[in-house]
Amino acid sequence: MLKRLGGALLAATIAVSAAPAAKAADPITIGLGMALTGGLAPNGKSALLAMQIWEEDINAKGGLLGRPVKLIYYDDQSNPSTVPGIYTKLLDVDKVDLVVSGYATNMVAPALPIVMQHHRTFLGLLGLAANSEFKYPNYFSISPTGGPHPKQSFSKGFFEVAMAQNPKPKTIAFVGADAEFPRNALEGAHELAKEAGLKIVYDRTYPPTTNDYTPIVRGIQATDPDLVFVASYPPDSVGIIRAASEIGLKAKMFGGGMVGLQATAIKTKLGPLLNGIVDYDFWQPVGPYATPEAMAFLKRYQSKSAAAGVDLLGFYLPPFAYADMQVLQQAVTAVGSLDQQKIADYMRSHTFKTVAGDITFGADGEWTDARVLEVQFQHVKSDDVDQFRDPKVEVVLNPPALKNGDLIYPYPDARK
Repeated sequence: MLKRLGGALLAATIAVSAAPAAKAADPITIGLGMALTGGLAPNGKSALLAMQIWEEDINAKGGLLGRPVKLIYYDDQSNPSTVPGIYTKLLDVDKVDLVVSGYATNMVAPALPIVMQHHRTFLGLLGLAANSEFKYPNYFSISPTGGPHPKQSFSKGFFEVAMAQNPKPKTIAFVGADAEFPRNALEGAHELAKEAGLKIVYDRTYPPTTNDYTPIVRGIQATDPDLVFVASYPPDSVGIIRAASEIGLKAKMFGGGMVGLQATAIKTKLGPLLNGIVDYDFWQPVGPYATPEAMAFLKRYQSKSAAAGVDLLGFYLPPFAYADMQVLQQAVTAVGSLDQQKIADYMRSHTFKTVAGDITFGADGEWTDARVLEVQFQHVKSDDVDQFRDPKVEVVLNPPALKNGDLIYPYPDARK
């Protein structure tokens, strides 16, 4: 009897002592939605691959807080209406330890109310001023559209390039989808147009379900604007560019806020139709962007991209998706726990070293300084991928410190 009792006590002691070790070995789960199908998928899938590379890297180094890390993700189908349900499931059913957003403003914004209800720290991936209405103190943006006026920072380069021309443009047309991102982008662009003294001759939005953009471009052409600023997501961008080519748009500058032209698959799809378009970008292998750390990451990414069926070059979103996870990693490691408030407090008060450069957060969780590039596509000759590795094909026009070519102006001349 005593022997059996002693054995039972020993077994119980072993079980109790083993329990913390087993718990410590459980993975730290990080939940997110991501656009793996639909119009945002070309960028969303590349972002997920970058996050999976980070997952491999951190687990190879022993994990986070001595525990392995596991990403739990669901396809948001590029549809904002799916996002609240995804984050409710992640937090209430999967009970993930940490959450980050999927890609794009339209997906970040609908996740925020759910995250706020759960009092979680939240990182948003390329959300344009997504927290400007919510003012959630524990939100942090992983996007170069920062500074005191993030909505304006997105299009500032477009207007600086345009207003440096001689003679200066006098009129502008605005068009964009009726959705979260285009509304924010157009709001910022309107402010800058007003500051520049430009006359608005066309100003309309279209339903996100629009398929035929020819009537829209014809309407713009009829107003004969000097500048055309478009705030669009990938399917719209492609449709508008094709319509502009068919109609022979005669504006002096065309582009500005066209999402999708940064994705290699869309670049190769459009080929020479890109010539002359002036658009934003967030990352190019030039100047201080091309750090050894960034280039080493891209080398790893590109070695996996073909097999994964994602963006082959990874210049646009992958560095920021990897940086997203680096920020989270550094904050959790510094505070030594998964305490959401401690993590948020640390993020607000420290600078983070990432493959996308140093990141410091300011008001509304935006970067303290904006780092948006303005580029022009020039001399695109075919659908060949390798040409897009060449900085001479996607010339940086702004900021001045990174300028590596001159604007071909007006737009019809650049199309030749």
